[in-house]
Amino acid sequence: MTHDYLDLPHAARAQGTVALPGSKSISNRVLLLSALAEGSTEISGLLDSDDTRVMLAALRQLGIPVKERGRGSARVQGTASFPVKQADIFLGNAGTAFRSMTAALALMDGDYRLSGVPRMHERPIGDLVDALNALGARVEYLGQPGYPPLSIGRGRPRAATPVRVQGNVSSQFLTALLLISPLLARAADREVVVEVVGELISKPYIEITLNLMARYGVTVAREGWQRFTVPADAIYRSPSRILVEGDASSASYILALGAIGGGPVRMSGVGVDSIQGDVAFVQTLKAMGARIDAGPDWLESRGVHVAAGERLRAFDADFNLIPDAAMTAAVLALYADGPCRLRNIGSWRVKETDRIHAMHTELAKLGARVQSGPDWLQVAPPLQWRDAHIGTYDDHRMAMCFSLAAFGPAKVRILDPGCVSKTFPTYFEVYSGLVSH
Repeated sequence: MTHDYLDLPHAARAQGTVALPGSKSISNRVLLLSALAEGSTEISGLLDSDDTRVMLAALRQLGIPVKERGRGSARVQGTASFPVKQADIFLGNAGTAFRSMTAALALMDGDYRLSGVPRMHERPIGDLVDALNALGARVEYLGQPGYPPLSIGRGRPRAATPVRVQGNVSSQFLTALLLISPLLARAADREVVVEVVGELISKPYIEITLNLMARYGVTVAREGWQRFTVPADAIYRSPSRILVEGDASSASYILALGAIGGGPVRMSGVGVDSIQGDVAFVQTLKAMGARIDAGPDWLESRGVHVAAGERLRAFDADFNLIPDAAMTAAVLALYADGPCRLRNIGSWRVKETDRIHAMHTELAKLGARVQSGPDWLQVAPPLQWRDAHIGTYDDHRMAMCFSLAAFGPAKVRILDPGCVSKTFPTYFEVYSGLVSH
């Protein structure tokens, strides 16, 4: 989609079925794990999006044999070390790729440059760099200290114990260190301990990391959320085949359609057996009055008809564990029976855009009465809806969650709808197939 904007017709109902695209979080972890593992891995269900394309391109650039076998399928041949020792790598605005690749390259005894889009250069990475350099890596800033772009040189990383990293900015820093810990342990023939300093945010994303490491043969011992131990004999071995489950963050928009458009809306690819924390968004929908049915790999929602004046129940909730799906809840607040408050969402400030500022601004355009602070957002439904051109800030989730605003009485225009290509390139086609007017 290359249009500058998309006008969404007023929506009255939503029903139908859809197969979810693969999880971004799982896809990029699996690609890196497959590259670092002994053996060849056949990956199916792989997300086809901007974020996974830059990861695939980076692995190829580093000499990893990757063969794509049609949409959503690829074979990756693992290597003990990246064959290419000098490269200038562009990773767009893919935080999952940038943080984990920074850690992996720090162990490869090469000379690399990592860069991204301008917004990526505004997203902090200092806590990860500090942890890597404390291990003996040589990671330097090419611009503003604490932020990309980065130069990664030929350091001498050692399995110093414990490795410490701050946990209150991004869980991706801990994920990156955990992913490389088996390489450190093997090189030093000793266990590696990673300790989190302060409170760890977005814990379910660490659960994804640990689950996938186990699929590749490495079991991490965890003491609460503060201490993680990787054994001295840890080594990644390919599971031969792995299926990427559907994206639970993307599921939030589909489920929300059923919650406000009557439903039923059913999707396959993610269900009660999901390893993704964002599947917990179904609890938010239930608390707001939606009915959710579920199976091992499917979810279905039914709800109110907001176009007919029915309302969801208001909420006041802590969204620290599901910050991405929380954006969907913020837009659903437009249809609540009172003010809704989202707490503990400070991580929104350092995502693809400052999401607290962006959500405050765009919800207010529609007539919502909005207040916000460093880590919270309060949304009261509009007393009088206003037509709005919704800015998306080059943020895929802004575009997708504000599609839900079309169930209100105002005219809604989504600016730069093509930004959904980051994780869900066909979102608006899927949306149109579910919604009726």
